[in-house]
Amino acid sequence: MLKLLYQRLEEVLKIKKFDTAIIGAGPIGLFCASFAHLHGLKTVTFEALKEIGGQPKLLYPFKEIFDIPVFGKISGQELTDHLIDSAKDKTTFQLNHRVTSIEKNDQGFIIDNDFQVKSIIISTGTGSFSPKKFPLKMDETIEKRVHYFVKDPSHFAEKSIGVFGGGDSALDWALELAKQPGTKINLIHRRADFRGLESTLQELKCLKNVQVLTPYLPKTIAIRNNQLDIGLKQVGQTELLQKQFDQIIVAYGFRANNSIVRKWGGDLEDGHIKVSREMETNIPGIYAIGDVAAYPGKVPVIGLGFGEAQIAVTAIMRALFPEKTLTIHSTSI
Repeated sequence: MLKLLYQRLEEVLKIKKFDTAIIGAGPIGLFCASFAHLHGLKTVTFEALKEIGGQPKLLYPFKEIFDIPVFGKISGQELTDHLIDSAKDKTTFQLNHRVTSIEKNDQGFIIDNDFQVKSIIISTGTGSFSPKKFPLKMDETIEKRVHYFVKDPSHFAEKSIGVFGGGDSALDWALELAKQPGTKINLIHRRADFRGLESTLQELKCLKNVQVLTPYLPKTIAIRNNQLDIGLKQVGQTELLQKQFDQIIVAYGFRANNSIVRKWGGDLEDGHIKVSREMETNIPGIYAIGDVAAYPGKVPVIGLGFGEAQIAVTAIMRALFPEKTLTIHSTSI
């Protein structure tokens, strides 16, 4: 009787049914959708943003990535294009859709009262990411000259640019912008040591149009003579160094937010989801892969995330279809 009632309720609500829901359409989520399709899983992929591709597409499309198997090097945009091309016909995308509700039932999970799924794979990366803002009070005119993303480096040609930050993003953006004709780059970091790759830093230091300033903190900002006039305070000193820029790039990192996972009952550790060797969370049927997943020895690189996707999909296949002989695609005969 209850089963019949539930079926009628589904018909009225037109609940959409899938084997697996993938939450997050960055590189790992896209590959996961392709691999799940390879094994015959019907999937729906949710993405909170209005476009797929994740951080490589949004934050560093021109950056060359060197740790992707098969490719000696590949840009973030090229990698994203390959993954999108592989996944575009193999999953149902729900874009601009932030998952807010996951409820357990006897058939698996109900997502946002609209999707019935048997299993869930969370591939949200660092979560909904928002840039850490430049720590000075700014009016609208100034803010138009302050950037937290670089999608087209050519827009900065023939300009004097300040790049603030000490991680890989700051170094990569400074290097790419230094290649544009007529640019003058100041790389400004609050510490003497950088967190980014030493090889990139040394390459920057060899460029005539790049000046590295450390350790300096921004203290004042205003517009004078149609330029940003920024007062920089050297750590341990009192006097300000005044520098003028047409535009500045702020690469102080991003604030990750996976707090909603706790609402679903996920076990978090420093904002990441704890998983087993099969990438399963503390909730049976829910898995986590990529940067969002945490386990001993974890290395946060894209290549490893691809392998985690394969592990999770294989575990789901064994759980949902134990009667099937699972074909493991590999180089072995």
